[in-house]
Amino acid sequence: MVERKDKDAFDHLDPFRTINPPLHRASTVLYQSYEAFVEADQKPYHGKLYGTFGSPVQLELERALAELEGGYACRACHSGFDAIATILMAFTKSDDHILVSDNVYGPTRDFCDRVLRKYRVEVDYLPPNIGADVAEFIKSNTKLIYLESPGSNTFELQDIPAVVEVARAKSIVTVVDNTWATPLFFKPFEHGVDVSIHSGSKYIAGHSDTLLGVITVNEERFDELHTFYESTEHFASPESCYSALKGLRTLGVRLDAHQRSAREIATWLEAHPAVATVIHPALASHPEHDIWRRDMTGASGVFAFILEQDLDRAQISEFVDPMQVFAIGLSWGGFQSLIKVEKVTDRVHPFRLRDRTIIRLSVGLEDVEEIRTDLSDALDRIA
Repeated sequence: MVERKDKDAFDHLDPFRTINPPLHRASTVLYQSYEAFVEADQKPYHGKLYGTFGSPVQLELERALAELEGGYACRACHSGFDAIATILMAFTKSDDHILVSDNVYGPTRDFCDRVLRKYRVEVDYLPPNIGADVAEFIKSNTKLIYLESPGSNTFELQDIPAVVEVARAKSIVTVVDNTWATPLFFKPFEHGVDVSIHSGSKYIAGHSDTLLGVITVNEERFDELHTFYESTEHFASPESCYSALKGLRTLGVRLDAHQRSAREIATWLEAHPAVATVIHPALASHPEHDIWRRDMTGASGVFAFILEQDLDRAQISEFVDPMQVFAIGLSWGGFQSLIKVEKVTDRVHPFRLRDRTIIRLSVGLEDVEEIRTDLSDALDRIA
């Protein structure tokens, strides 16, 4: 027979005083009394606590991010894509129409085309530099506009305030993927956006060891998100929230270093004879540089460039395989510099870089001269 533990059996274990909140691994949450249990169910935000409703460290992360972004409330999901899918399902239903910027993250497009369409949600794609002309694409059943500014592969920016002005007049939900700029460099809610999402796996966690997505909403849209989120239990693990909360403490310091190194490398590449185009919103040569300068207060470490000579598969291997600083890998935003080489083939609208090999860099926290040397050696190999 298992001995019944008194309610206060562990009270003699004085808790450690720690800088970061404790990490709880639990499904069941205990209450001191029935009244405490009933009272928990009356809270307007998180409601009655069970493991799937969020651990203390998740609630702390959500509070911090909502404050940092200037939103009403935040909810954490187990990956960036999970946050995307949650938003697209929470705010749509069959026979609705949504508009999506043409430069979105590939899995976002796949979800729209393969899943939402399956449930009779109509999807149309917008030019990736859309502004007030979004009005031309709106239908009577348009319910949501999904933006990614800048796009994480080709870095076009949308004129978000202009899009929001049109959408608000028609009560259309606006969503922006704010992963590239982070809450430090772009404040979506100051520009009227309803929903901001991030892949917390990237700059927020910052060490390439965490899967996390976060959704922040304004008060107007919170109930709709909250109901769907808790009904479908799209919660994040305590371990991921703990890692992301630690990363959030150093976000400003890390982003400052990422930004400085990336701008220096981008400027150097722009002057290199082997490089045709550098695609970095903070450079004056970027087509939407004026929008970046107006709306954002900084730039992250992710950008791309195009070579004068397009590379075949063997030449790409020759370019990237011997690199010493850059690693070949997906995602970005960690301390390790990463490189990805691909052609963008999934666009609906005319695309000036179609059929060109795009080399995307995530500039990490290594010494900038080592980064430059690694790229210089790679460019020499394919000269």
